[in-house]
Amino acid sequence: MTNEQNGTVLVTGASSGIGLATTRQLLECGFSVLGVARDFSKAEISHANFHSTEFDLASADAIQAGLPPLLKSLDRPLRAVVNSAGVGKMGYLEQLSVADIQSVLAVNLLSHILISRLCLPVMKQQSVLSDLIFIGSEAALTGGKEGSVYCASKFGLRGFAQSLRMECAKSEIRVSLINPGAVRTAFFDELHFEPGDRAENAIQPEDVAATILSILAMRSGTVVDEINLSPRKRVWQSK
Repeated sequence: MTNEQNGTVLVTGASSGIGLATTRQLLECGFSVLGVARDFSKAEISHANFHSTEFDLASADAIQAGLPPLLKSLDRPLRAVVNSAGVGKMGYLEQLSVADIQSVLAVNLLSHILISRLCLPVMKQQSVLSDLIFIGSEAALTGGKEGSVYCASKFGLRGFAQSLRMECAKSEIRVSLINPGAVRTAFFDELHFEPGDRAENAIQPEDVAATILSILAMRSGTVVDEINLSPRKRVWQSK
């Protein structure tokens, strides 16, 4: 398929982790990618069909000011939106600052809601198949100690995706949620724990990216509601 046929995919959190791996695989498959993140200075992406924009996804004002001009500038159909931006602040609730709580909820939940709200009119007007894909977490399935706010953000995202799927049922828009377990990324850099060192103790970001590509390749009449991904052997270790 040519780039024009594949269209453009908007990827949030495209500068690292799952977002960066997804961006690279999309480009390899002929998609044009519009990457959004707070900082691309450490991301090594050099491709004619990649365009990056920097703004803070924790800021509702930045999203509402920065995204509409990007959507208006698209010269190809918006084939998909991959909401992969996320942050983790772990600890007992009373140990978390108000700023920590606001940051987690803003990036992990509110940013996805606002971006979807802005992209949906564009996707509906196209009258062609398009996908809204959200990166959730195994933390959306069950609560965990020291994860109250993080779990709340992911439980909220799961409910949002389920409701949005019903709202989009009569359109050409499919809504999918991917819930990975531990993914070996910089997500754990500032946390006091991390997955075990062995390969089977964590998912690779490329595994999640491949799952996203499989959703995009799915027959148009089929919706992938939700996918859970897990390491083959769950092992956690303290730093």
